[in-house]
Amino acid sequence: MVSSQVPDRPVPGTESRDGGASGARPWTPGAAHPGRAPEPHERPPHWLLLCTDAGRALGGAGLSAVGWTVLRAAPRGDGHPVLVLPGLGGGDASTIVLRRTLCRLGYRAHGWSLGRNRGPTPEVVEQVPRLVAELADRHGQRVSVVGWSLGGVYAHAAARVHPSRVRQVITLGSPIRMSHPAQTHAMPYYNRHVHRHVPDHLLPPSELVQPPLPVPATSILSRWDGIVSYRASLHPPRERHENIATISSHFGLGQHPAVLWAIADRLAQPEKDWQPFRPPNFLRPLFPAVPE
Repeated sequence: MVSSQVPDRPVPGTESRDGGASGARPWTPGAAHPGRAPEPHERPPHWLLLCTDAGRALGGAGLSAVGWTVLRAAPRGDGHPVLVLPGLGGGDASTIVLRRTLCRLGYRAHGWSLGRNRGPTPEVVEQVPRLVAELADRHGQRVSVVGWSLGGVYAHAAARVHPSRVRQVITLGSPIRMSHPAQTHAMPYYNRHVHRHVPDHLLPPSELVQPPLPVPATSILSRWDGIVSYRASLHPPRERHENIATISSHFGLGQHPAVLWAIADRLAQPEKDWQPFRPPNFLRPLFPAVPE
């Protein structure tokens, strides 16, 4: 049984300052504009990737229908609970393919039931960690948290609040190490709802200024992401942290068969025997080398 005691929240650290070329404290994602131009590594995805992302996602949806035959060979689940968090602008309907796939593989997959993700509203900031605690206590097992895009930022924040209740975190195209608003094309939508958000000092800090996440963490990213720069999603080399590169679009990350396989593989790992991801030989073309 998972302990019901709520661990203390770690104080956001300032140990790392590797995100800003100027040496200044990195920008907190979602806060006021940092007042400087983006550095070369902070440029957004190319406009062609942006314009074709939705269309490529539709193609990926077709692949996922065909890919279910392949996914039948994916590692099976052990029944532990999985919380799936949607990206900005999405709700539980956007994660239905992913959650149904996880249920077929033997997991108890849950949506967040908080409606459309309009950014870090007080409800989201308060309820996501509470959802993790409730699921862990209900099932008597640690929860794996899968977050798509902005949902991955919430997943990291929840794992820091409840590390004893979280088994692992998997993010899909999430700007977890974002250092400038130029790194995502989603800022216009985000800013449209900024009046709903918590004050800047309550926003989850960038992973650039945080100590290592205390649970295993996998970032699934794509050089062909048209919304979030893949550089903002890269984990630095750390124990039990990894990056998995795919060929998916951003909007297709929750349904692309290669992404679904990678998620299934990560979730199926024994809880106390974490190993880096190694795709099967017949799927290697779908997993290019992790970009720098």
